[in-house]
Amino acid sequence: MRPIELSEIASIADYELERRTLRPRMVALKDRRRIRVGDHLTFLFENRETVRYQIQEMMRIERIVDLAAIRHEVETYNELIPPPGGLAACLLIEYAAAEERDEKLRELLGLDDHVFIAVAGLPPSKAVFDARQIASARLSAVQYIRFDLTPEQRARWREGVRIVVDNPNYRAETALTPDRVAELEGDFE
Repeated sequence: MRPIELSEIASIADYELERRTLRPRMVALKDRRRIRVGDHLTFLFENRETVRYQIQEMMRIERIVDLAAIRHEVETYNELIPPPGGLAACLLIEYAAAEERDEKLRELLGLDDHVFIAVAGLPPSKAVFDARQIASARLSAVQYIRFDLTPEQRARWREGVRIVVDNPNYRAETALTPDRVAELEGDFE
């Protein structure tokens, strides 16, 4: 999937006009790409549309108009574009109470060795975490991850996909529904 180019980013004024019709469509798209694994992990799979939307929303919220600052946002968010033949996601670690969240983020150190996508009984693909999100004392509540899938996994994708977390302090898995499988398959093109 090709990265977002600076020329694709609208000015804040132009985006405000576009946003009226874009926002409901993007909310629906993100809902189709959101996958819950257990009670506390949510994977939000990114693509070009979701990344461009995030850039535009950040510009709008932070009132970013400086070209260098916009370029920086584009470069930063382009890291969320899926790799060729793979997937990329924001992993949200969600605990409502701040005290519990802080404790769990310490307990989940090492999570980066325990998140996989399993396709049709093939050997699973381990998530590749962004090392900048992992400190020595605790995880960040938002992790940027990618999955590099093999040609065989992509070829057998429609035969069944599961997201598996097997951390000693958090074990859960979710089978993707056929509509989620079809939605994410579009990222391979």
